[in-house]
Amino acid sequence: MEKYDVIVIGSGPAGNSAAYGFKEQGRKVAIIESDLWGGTCPNRGCDPKKMLMSGVEAQKRIETMVGKGFEQTPKIIWEDLMSFKRSYTDSVPQNTKDGIDAAEIDRYTGQASFIDAHQIIVNDKILASDQFLIATGQRPSVLPIDGQDLLQSSTDFLALEHLPEKIAFIGAGYIAFELAVIASAAGSEVHIIHHNDRPLKEFDQELVTALVEHMKSEGVHFHFNVNTKAIELNHPQYRITGEDFELITDRVFGATGRIPNMEALNLEKAGVTYDKKGIKVDDHLRTTQKNIFACGDVVAKSQPKLTPVASFEAGYVVKAMADSAEAIKYPLIPTIVFGDQRLARLGISERELTAHPEKYHSQTMDLSSWYTYQRINDQGAKIKFVYDEEDKIAAITCLSQLADEVINYLLIALTKKMTHEEIEKFIFAYPSPASDLSYFI
Repeated sequence: MEKYDVIVIGSGPAGNSAAYGFKEQGRKVAIIESDLWGGTCPNRGCDPKKMLMSGVEAQKRIETMVGKGFEQTPKIIWEDLMSFKRSYTDSVPQNTKDGIDAAEIDRYTGQASFIDAHQIIVNDKILASDQFLIATGQRPSVLPIDGQDLLQSSTDFLALEHLPEKIAFIGAGYIAFELAVIASAAGSEVHIIHHNDRPLKEFDQELVTALVEHMKSEGVHFHFNVNTKAIELNHPQYRITGEDFELITDRVFGATGRIPNMEALNLEKAGVTYDKKGIKVDDHLRTTQKNIFACGDVVAKSQPKLTPVASFEAGYVVKAMADSAEAIKYPLIPTIVFGDQRLARLGISERELTAHPEKYHSQTMDLSSWYTYQRINDQGAKIKFVYDEEDKIAAITCLSQLADEVINYLLIALTKKMTHEEIEKFIFAYPSPASDLSYFI
């Protein structure tokens, strides 16, 4: 039986980063992966999605300039765009393994299962450790309806060799929106089906509505207040039905959330408590078993389950597991829906704002006439500030082609509690989102 100081379960951005951190502390480390080395994000999540989105951004950038120096919008060749994506993703598993091996971290491929709080079994091999870090992430959930086996996931979409003529997404979260933008721009007829009339519920409704209208103008079809009941194979197509609703499509993708990967771990044998939202941890990311920690998307938490958050937790937990860290304190966390029009958000949650409307007031600014946006013909650019009773910024939502850049600059300004006078002491490159900061703060 092999004995370690720390065993990491999961090789995604959180687990992989933590394993390197433990090794740098001089500890004997092993890492276990049951699926693709590198985890979801670089293999079949945010990274490949953004590779495809880069083609959309290039296309839409020219589309906004048709009649202003360009004659027509370029066509996306799906197969070539997928080849571009694979130029990155194909090498991720091997590169991850090579890096782990070079760091002299022991590596095991297989499903880990706890025997007790200090032992696990993987591929009939028993491993013992003083401490464990669980970083197994999440996977797409499957809508429990008739014909659920016909549903495909975001993983399947990101592996499409050829783009179907007609696609339906069930769900209206950020994954559905981003994949819908990609498919529509590449020439597919796209439908989004949602059980209520509030898509992207974690974002400001006013700017979500503006984004929906923009996507409608680009040809995306929305079907709100539709409870999908069943999917039937109507070879070679699929029939989606709900109450007073029917749609025939070439592919159906479920985008109704994600669930934590933990069932096969036998957490009960290790004394680790969990629920459907994930593994329960304290403010040091310690589970109910004091020598077992967890971080990343497998954790039950109120913070967004995003790759940067998982990486932040990994950096923290390396110190916490060495008993050299205070309770974790999360900084401001931006969330973004990517597309040709990006929706970015920062600050107090929409749930909090909705629960206590009397505490807050807001201002929405049309940015389309500002030179930063006028020069790229971003006619839908908007930003909304929500203020508390002391007129301090409580939340920000931005909708524009440059929203991700804007929200990151504002993140720094708010974190540092910069005043208007302090920002004006800087000379930023012009024109750029940074050069507009003094108009916001």
